Amino acid sequence: MEYKDYYKVLGVEKKASQAEIKKAYRKLARQYHPDVNPGVKSAEARFKEINEANEVLSDPEKRRKYDELGSSWQQYQRTGGDPRGFDWSQWSSGQPGHGGARVEYGNLEDMLGGDFSDFFRTIFGGMAGPDAGYSRQARGRRGQDMEHHLQITLEEAFGGTKRLLQVEARRLEVTIPPGVDTGSRVRIAGEGGPGSAGRGKGDLYLLIDVLPHSIFQRRGDDLYTEAPIDLYTAILGGEVAVPTLKSSVMLKIPAETQGGRRFRLKGLGMPNLHNSKLRGDLYVDARIVLPQRLSSDEKDLFTQLATLRSPAEVYKGARQ
Repeated sequence: MEYKDYYKVLGVEKKASQAEIKKAYRKLARQYHPDVNPGVKSAEARFKEINEANEVLSDPEKRRKYDELGSSWQQYQRTGGDPRGFDWSQWSSGQPGHGGARVEYGNLEDMLGGDFSDFFRTIFGGMAGPDAGYSRQARGRRGQDMEHHLQITLEEAFGGTKRLLQVEARRLEVTIPPGVDTGSRVRIAGEGGPGSAGRGKGDLYLLIDVLPHSIFQRRGDDLYTEAPIDLYTAILGGEVAVPTLKSSVMLKIPAETQGGRRFRLKGLGMPNLHNSKLRGDLYVDARIVLPQRLSSDEKDLFTQLATLRSPAEVYKGARQ
């Protein structure tokens, strides 16, 4: 039997934290999910391998046992032992000292179609404790969780929205809360696959992808944009209208504003996903717009203006 390196499968170090394991698993699961790769057998196989690795490394007891096995396996290899001669019996899940608390695999086996590797079944297949002989069919299974990718606009992420979805034979109206971002997972309880033997349905998870916006860039709960400012307002000061995702606001421009100056409009960014009363900020970069198609009189006036300052003063002002 072949030893499986679950850390390598998820692309994490052996000392990885649970948060790092969870992050790596979610990234790979989204990449190789069958819904994203319909009919691609290699992606399906990779998806099963990723879920199997996560099933072990996300469970402290399974991970402890797996790490002990890994150390023994590596020591056996260093001694030059034939991999076919390794004694797997002491690590089989039915052996005394390696049982412990009851562990139910729940919807994972539904997701994988019961297709765990021989390695997994040998090491972890009997960790259900003294009731391991009690059939899963008799206990029933909770329904399988389902995932659905959903694209929304930045405006919809700002104010929240509702969508009609076709999930298998059902039509569902789902609510997307304000503040979601690309990568957010919205849980719709009880709208996943059906359970068996009286067990409840699984959940539906919406995987959110917020589309790029033509005016705003988003970084967390903050928004960034530019404001075109005519030369005269930049020099003399004034006000310009700045769009937000709700309405326009007037931004006061101080005299002698330089191009690239950044203004902060507090509380005009995105709502916080976990507390919609909290808002990010809107950052506005000044973009100076020079006049074009000058008349002869306008050119004469700019020439007169240029003569009022020495070249050194003009250079100094440009550097400030």
